[in-house]
Formats: sequence, structure tokens, C-alpha cells
Amino acid sequence: MITYELTEQQKQIKELTHWFAENEIRPISLEADRLGKVPDEWLDKVNKMGIQLNTSSFGGDNANKKLAKKERQGNRLGVIATEEIAWGDPAIALSLPGAGLGGPPIQSSGTAEQKQRFLSIFTKDEPRWGAYALTEPEAGSDASAVQTTAQKVDGGYVLNGQKIFITNGGRASWVVVFATLDKSLGRAGQRAFVVEKGMKGFSCTKLVKKMGLRANETAELLFEDCFIPDENLLGGEELYQTAASKPSGFQVAMKTFDSTRPIVAAMAIGIARAAYEYSIDLVRKEYPKIGRLYTIAAELLAEAEQNIAAARYLTWEAAWKADIGVANAKEAAMSKAFAGQMALEVCVKCLEILGPIGLDGHLVEKLYRDVKVFDIFEGTNQIQHLVIARRQYAPYGVRV
Repeated sequence: MITYELTEQQKQIKELTHWFAENEIRPISLEADRLGKVPDEWLDKVNKMGIQLNTSSFGGDNANKKLAKKERQGNRLGVIATEEIAWGDPAIALSLPGAGLGGPPIQSSGTAEQKQRFLSIFTKDEPRWGAYALTEPEAGSDASAVQTTAQKVDGGYVLNGQKIFITNGGRASWVVVFATLDKSLGRAGQRAFVVEKGMKGFSCTKLVKKMGLRANETAELLFEDCFIPDENLLGGEELYQTAASKPSGFQVAMKTFDSTRPIVAAMAIGIARAAYEYSIDLVRKEYPKIGRLYTIAAELLAEAEQNIAAARYLTWEAAWKADIGVANAKEAAMSKAFAGQMALEVCVKCLEILGPIGLDGHLVEKLYRDVKVFDIFEGTNQIQHLVIARRQYAPYGVRV
């Protein structure tokens, strides 16, 4: 049975990351949003501090096979830490150096040599980033509709296509890219590749200006006859040919989502909590303690607190199942869908409470812009509901 009482280690992680968010992230939040980037000197400083968005944020101690499954808590530590960092600023959280969303597929599906080659570059010497490229102009929610092609040639593959909305894609040292060997095969034809910065035919064509998460780099990537050596096929051809289930790149992508969706949910919770805490402090200080206005604000904030807690417990359950090696696709989808919508509703309520105080240039207004994407990326809420329905009714032979 999962327990909601934090262990001493979890409490320490929560306290440490909250201190970092409060003292290092929050002070630069609004200025980074205005400038549309996180200052390079700040990124250098935190990288030297050893603070990175690495695979340790997505199940770090789970890679230690010596630990019994019941002892692993990497995913839980990840969501606890991520909530606090996102409380400071979600755009800055996504901008932290490290493997980022590209880490989980390499950790879960890469060969031993690939894990060493691609994950060992994240040191204190200089900030580096990894990235994850699945979304395309014609393939967003339907990940099986990837149009980027991979043609087998002597010694490797040639990639052609485009990827959009790629977090840290322009500055990444490498990007996990999903492409298809044969479009007629659908999901079965997909493969995942690690494309390294500087490879001929690989370029960043645009950095996207966005409504929210402005301080975080979002890129469009282009592959024009880009040659990828065999050793950069994620997991090697053996992964796709020798396993009994013969997994495809699509399965690699879906397995990644089972780890990253609770992380995205935790970020949404951090945003909601930041808006809620700011608003409740203002109500306590500025609103009269009697009268209908105070009562309405108190009711709205009480409901917000209730829903934040519900989202957190859903997210912790999804992370706990990942830690103990139990299938968590449904719980990951539930946490992501609920937390994203909840955070948006909380930010709306907080703006209503703040009134004119919450307009342009204010923290809660920024959080409102930031939070909208959390019911879109890592799979829209409609896709999350489809995932939940399929796993709910599949045991009964019902196809959704």
C-alpha cells in the first residue's frame, strides 16, 4: 500500500529543492519571462552547483539494479523535486541543463554503450542539454502518424523530415528522434535514433515565440538527408528484432510517457500551488475579514487547495507504481490529465480573486500563460482520456 507520509530522504529533497526555487529561481522569474530566455551566467552557476534536469529526476536510483524494487524511489523523488522547482518557475525548470525528456528513453531502451556515451556528458564542467523530438506538423496527438523517414543505407540510416515544439532542441548536444522505416507499417515501422548536434543535414530552423513558458527554448528541427550511424539507433537493431514483442519506436515513445507524464503533472501542481499561495497571502492581508467578498475568495481558495492535494496524490501513485515496476500507463495519464486541467482552473480562480492586481507583469498572470500548455504537451487531455479508457475496458474485451 502506498503511503503519503514522506520519508526523511523525501523531506530533505523537498526542502532542498524548495530553497533553491525560492532563492535562485523565483528572483529571476519575471525578468527571464520578459527577456524570453534564462541568463547564460545563471545556467553556468546552477550547473556548477550540480543542479540538472537529468535522468535522476525521472527515476534516478531505479537504474541501480542492486536495489530491490520496493526500495526504489527515484520516480517519487523526481515528482517531489519537480513540484518545488516548478513552483519557482516552470520555464526555468525546463531550461535547467541535463538530459531532460531525452533521458528516459535512453535510460530505458538504450544499450549500455549508448547510456555511457550520451548520459555521461552531463557534468559540472559546462552546461549541456538533451532533447526529445516526436511532434511534427502532421503528427502530434497521434504519435503513430510520424512522417519523418529513416532509410536504411550502408552503415546507418538517412533521416528526412521536420520536428516542431522541441524543448531545448536548438542547444541540445543530442536529440532522441522518432522516424519511420516504412509508413505503410504504421507503428511497427517506427524507430528511435539519437541525432547529435553537428551531424550533417541536421539543423535548427527556428526558435518559437510562445504565449507561455517564454524563458524556455522551443525549437523547430529539420533533417535533410541526415546520415545517422548504426550505433545511434536507440537500443540497436536487436531491440526491435530479438524481443518477443518486437517493440517499435512507438513503444519506446509510449514507455517514455509513462515516466514523464507524472513529471509534467508535478510541474502543473507546482504552478497551481504558486498561484494559490500568492493569492491566499494577499486575501489574508488585503481583504476584509468580514463580508461576502472575503467569503467568496475563501471558498474559491479552499476548493483550489482540495484539488491541488488530489492531483498530488494521483501523481504520487503513478510515480510509486513506476518505482516498484508495476504498469502505470493509466495512472500516469490520469495524473497528467487531472493536474493540467486543475492547474489551469486554479490560475483562473486566482486571477479572478486578484482582479486588476493580477494583470500584465504579475506573477499569477505569468503562471496563467505558462499553465495552458500543460493540458496539451506530453499528450493532450483527450489523448490521456483515451489511454485511460483503453486500459479501463480492455480486460472486458471492449476496444476503445
